[in-house]
Amino acid sequence: MVGKKQKKAKGARARLDRKTYEAAMYELQVELVKLQRWLVASGERVIVVFEGRDAAGKGGVIKRITERVSPRIFRTAALPAPTEREKNQFYLQRYIAHFPAAGEVVLFDRSWYNRAGVERVMNFCSEEQYRRFLLNCPEFEKFVVDDGIRLFKYWFDITDEEQWRRMQARITDPRKTWKLSPMDLESRRRWHDYSRARDDMLAATDKAQTPWHVVVADDKRRARLNCISHLLNQIPYEDIPLDDIELPDPDTEGAFDARATLASRTFVPERY
Repeated sequence: MVGKKQKKAKGARARLDRKTYEAAMYELQVELVKLQRWLVASGERVIVVFEGRDAAGKGGVIKRITERVSPRIFRTAALPAPTEREKNQFYLQRYIAHFPAAGEVVLFDRSWYNRAGVERVMNFCSEEQYRRFLLNCPEFEKFVVDDGIRLFKYWFDITDEEQWRRMQARITDPRKTWKLSPMDLESRRRWHDYSRARDDMLAATDKAQTPWHVVVADDKRRARLNCISHLLNQIPYEDIPLDDIELPDPDTEGAFDARATLASRTFVPERY
């Protein structure tokens, strides 16, 4: 059982310092912008699936991918629990509705693999539904890839000790309390059940055409950089040159002091 005081694992690497991390992230985000221009020009479609335990860092890497690109090109799909109607649909139906059109990337913050993870562990699906999913999922993903969509799947893996540390931070940091739900606490209790579910899922769905890529995520900064770098290296994008841009000055005809006309309006107090 994990104690309250966590010790660094023997031989563990030092966490990446902020200056090195930010410099590397800047370069990767520049490349993501280049990727965006190429996607629009080429009409390519991309799906990226992010899976992993609670507090593994999926949301953090998605945030870094999307923060410097257009949300109309890089779309995030984080589906809530299914409605009663959705529970009676074809299982994959609500995920397919979020698939990309030409020139788009869809980042799934959890995906259809819910069935192999949380639904199985928490008994939200039957054993028959679970087995059918593992059998059909590789064929479904083959159809996706055969249709021309680039599909990438990442599993973010953290240790028992690291999950404890991150969840404890969600208890003590008032900015993070919203991140800790009763489901998260139950997933913590069922650590070994989730481990077995992960292993079964990978064994059944790690195929040559749609492989899983495991991201060692105990160091959030390294995990983000490694994942984004790997994703960029999987796509044969090209740098589409930009036209020369020159900012125009405002027309002088009808010029006036645009700030002065706001003088009678209600302003937000400048407390800072």
